[in-house]
Amino acid sequence: MPVPWLRIIDTIFGVTDFARGRLPRAQSDGPDQLVPGSGALGHLEARLAGVVVAALREAFDRDSRRLELEREQIEGERQRAERAFKLELLRQAGDREIGRLRLIAGVAVATWVGTLLFSARLIGGHMGARITLGAGSALLLGALAAAFVAQSRVANALGGWIDDAPIRRGEPSSGPAGAIAPWLLVAGLALAGAAVFFG
Repeated sequence: MPVPWLRIIDTIFGVTDFARGRLPRAQSDGPDQLVPGSGALGHLEARLAGVVVAALREAFDRDSRRLELEREQIEGERQRAERAFKLELLRQAGDREIGRLRLIAGVAVATWVGTLLFSARLIGGHMGARITLGAGSALLLGALAAAFVAQSRVANALGGWIDDAPIRRGEPSSGPAGAIAPWLLVAGLALAGAAVFFG
C-alpha cells in the first residue's frame, strides 16, 4: 500500500497552523502574548519543525527498509524459480537417458530369450556355432547388466540433484556402463546371428 505523503505533510502543516492559531488566544490574558517574531513562538516553531523532520525521517527509513525487504523477496523468488527450471531440465534429461537404457535392456532380454529358443536347435550342431551362441548370450546378459547399472547411476545422480546441494552443470551421465551397454548389445546380436547362420 503506497504511503500518502501529501496527506501526511498536509496534516503536519495543519497541526502547525492549529498550534499557531490557538497559542496567542490561550495566552492573551497574560501580559506576554505570543506574537510572530517573539522568542517563545520561535522556540515552539523550532520544536514542531524538529518533530516534523523526525517523523518524516522515520517514515522514509521505514519505507526504505520495506523496499529493501521486497527486493530481497523478489530476488529469492527469482532464484527459486531458476533452480526449479534447472531441476526440471535435469529431470527431463535423466528421463530420456533412463528411457534409452530401458530400451537397451528390453532388446537385450528379448534377444537373449530368442537365443535360448535357437539353442535347442544348435545343441546337436557344430561346436563353433554353440560357442558363438554362448558368447553372444553372455554379451547380451552383459548388456542387460550394464543397462541396469547405468539406470541406477542416473537415478542416484537425479536424487542427489534434487537435494539442497548446488546443481552441477551438464546432463546426468550413465557413466561407462551406459556407454558400453549398446556395444555389448550389438556384439551379442552379431554373435547370435552368426551362430544361427553357422548352425
